[in-house]
Amino acid sequence: MRLRGGENAAHGRVRAALGQDMNYAEIKKYDIANGEGVRVSLFVSGCRRHCKGCFNSIAWDFAYGKPFDGAVEEELLAALAPDYIAGLSLLGGDPFEPENQRALLPFVRRVKERFPQKNIWCYTGYTFCGGALAESRVNTEATRELISLIDVLVDGKFTEELKDIRLKFRGSSNQRVIDVQKTLKEGNVVLYLA
Repeated sequence: MRLRGGENAAHGRVRAALGQDMNYAEIKKYDIANGEGVRVSLFVSGCRRHCKGCFNSIAWDFAYGKPFDGAVEEELLAALAPDYIAGLSLLGGDPFEPENQRALLPFVRRVKERFPQKNIWCYTGYTFCGGALAESRVNTEATRELISLIDVLVDGKFTEELKDIRLKFRGSSNQRVIDVQKTLKEGNVVLYLA
C-alpha cells in the first residue's frame, strides 16, 4: 500500500510511531529574506507560542498545510542542489515544537550529508541555552542533535512592542541571531549578527 508521496504503509507507520508526522505551510525555493544568500525555506506547521503580531499566524495550526513526506523531502533536496543556493532555512510555525523536531531531524541529517557545504538557518520562538532550549517542555530526544546540525539559530519570542524593521533576519530586538557552531565550541552564546 502506498501512502503520502510514495511512502509505503510500513514506512508511514514507522514515521507515526516515532512521532515524525508533520505538516508544512509553505516552501520557498528562491528565498532571500530568511538568511544570507539565496535559500530554500521550509515553513513548518504548528506553533504554541502564538506571538502577538506574528507574520505567519496561519501556520500556528499543526494540521495546516500539507504532509511533510518523502516526496517533499526529495523536492527540497533537489531545490538545494544548485550551486547558487546558499542553504536551507527552517521557519514556521516553529521548527522546535517537539513534534516538528522529531520530523525534521532525519531530514536535516540528510541535508547535511548531501550538502555539507551549505548552511542551515533556523528560526524559533524558544530560547537557546547550553546546547538545548531553555523551555524544558520542548526539549526532546531530538533537540540537541538537531541544534548541532544548525549553523545559525534565530531565537526568542517575537515581541510586537520591540519590533524594528531595520533589524537583519529578525523581527524584534529581543531576538538573537546565534552562530550555533561557534557557540557549541566555546560554551557561551556567540552572536552571528549583533
